[in-house]
Amino acid sequence: MAWLFLKVLLVGVSFLGCLYPLVDFCFSGETRAPKPNFVIILADDMGWGDLGANWAETKDTANLDQMAAEGMRFVDFHAAASTCSPSRAALLTGRLGLRNGVTHNFAVTSVGGLPLNETTLAEVLKQAGYVTGMIGKWHLGHHSSYHPNFRGFDYYFGIPYSHDMGCTDSPGYNLPPCPACPRGEGPSRSPDRDCYTDVALPLYENLRIVEQPVNLSGLAHRYAEKATQFIQRASASGRPFLLYVGLAHMHVPLTRTQLSADPQGRAPYAAGLREMDGLVGQIKDGADRTAKGNTFLWFTGDNGPWAQKCELAGSVGPFTGSWQVPRVQEHGNLLLVPGELVQEKVPGLDVGGDTSDTRNSSRGQSSQADHLGRRAPSPGVGVLARQGPRQCHQRRLVKVLFHPNSGAAGEYGALQTVRLERYKAFYVTGGARACDGSVGPARSHEPPLIFNLEDDVTEAVPLDTGSAEYQRVLPQVREVLADVLHDIAGDNVSRADYTQDPAAAPCCDPHQTACRCQTASQPVFPGAGAAGNETASAHPPSF
Repeated sequence: MAWLFLKVLLVGVSFLGCLYPLVDFCFSGETRAPKPNFVIILADDMGWGDLGANWAETKDTANLDQMAAEGMRFVDFHAAASTCSPSRAALLTGRLGLRNGVTHNFAVTSVGGLPLNETTLAEVLKQAGYVTGMIGKWHLGHHSSYHPNFRGFDYYFGIPYSHDMGCTDSPGYNLPPCPACPRGEGPSRSPDRDCYTDVALPLYENLRIVEQPVNLSGLAHRYAEKATQFIQRASASGRPFLLYVGLAHMHVPLTRTQLSADPQGRAPYAAGLREMDGLVGQIKDGADRTAKGNTFLWFTGDNGPWAQKCELAGSVGPFTGSWQVPRVQEHGNLLLVPGELVQEKVPGLDVGGDTSDTRNSSRGQSSQADHLGRRAPSPGVGVLARQGPRQCHQRRLVKVLFHPNSGAAGEYGALQTVRLERYKAFYVTGGARACDGSVGPARSHEPPLIFNLEDDVTEAVPLDTGSAEYQRVLPQVREVLADVLHDIAGDNVSRADYTQDPAAAPCCDPHQTACRCQTASQPVFPGAGAAGNETASAHPPSF
């Protein structure tokens, strides 16, 4: 049965929404290997150029660089969306936001989350006998049945959304700075909404809030500890496991301890990279000690860097989208494409020893009919399987990627950018906020701008609309876009509930300013009771 579970996770991937590759695995001999374990580590707001293996200027990711040297490095790997909730929804369901309903971020007070009729990877693997755990940032709905414990995960330890969506007592580096949690009689709110100061950031263990506000300076250590415990106990249970780790790094605020603890006194972002790299190294070491030889470990990012945060943001490497720079006064990284899609490339690593330029993404469709993307979760890594003495693989190159809009010009979820082999076509550009706070002008393009990425990786000069090359590519772009929109129209499209209610904000003690509590942690894999504003009768599964 091992081949079946490999296909569930590794069939087709697409981080910007697209048509995905098929990876077929075959093994020598009659004996089937045990079901493989899966560890997925998802960085937040990390740039392609933040990884030393990708960009020689980066010297802060020794563990990840070693993983790249020993494993498979994907240099043309893409995010399924440019913001947090849509990219995570696509990762777990294998479906674009236009299909799974998650087209933009859920708020602190969001009533809903990832639609309950959507199937997650954790649910599929759990039904196949896997132990499933999620550690870190969820951001797919925290209220009632949208909590991770009800979406296929036996164990959960982490924060319900981004860590600037709630105050802490040690806010760290951010632009503008996050205020600390209020301690007076009434709540206060940051006027620019960069940090929510009327509710503290909670830390969950299963359904219980175990700390509020969470101590950000110790969060990386706790994540590493819980991940190692999960791997050890899942392995001891004799069952295969899925561990999904949603890091807080490299999202702002960056904790001040990252800088003060850095022996070389590097800038906050570089110090944060070093801390994140150490955290990934600890998780990998834990997997190596306990489950090496039968575990796929995949590291990637949820989207590109948040360039609006200036020096607190990551590096896009060479993918600068420089066409629009001369047309605006400010830096162009966030101005070219809706929703930061100029920063589409994200790190993609899997333990193995090679480099792959196969075009991949974090959410899966399998064909122009998109059967896998429509009906089953199929995120994966497009990895070449190495199992037994003989290697056997067949690959179908991803020819098309669709880039959904996640918050700039145009409609949420709209497919306004198309990647067709080496070409990239833009129907809408601009409308995103730059580092200095200004917003680039939103522009519609009909016919679209088309860049040849093989000759112009920085997207500096669009093809001349009168050229033979442009005239040859344009009908193909229009055809694949029309095909996918027609297919989506006939799909069983989900609708996410984006309504909000203050009562949905998690709070361990709503009578205290900003909510404050400190309680003992639970053991891993408990059958937990409820806390916060979850229903008292709800209990996550135990095993």
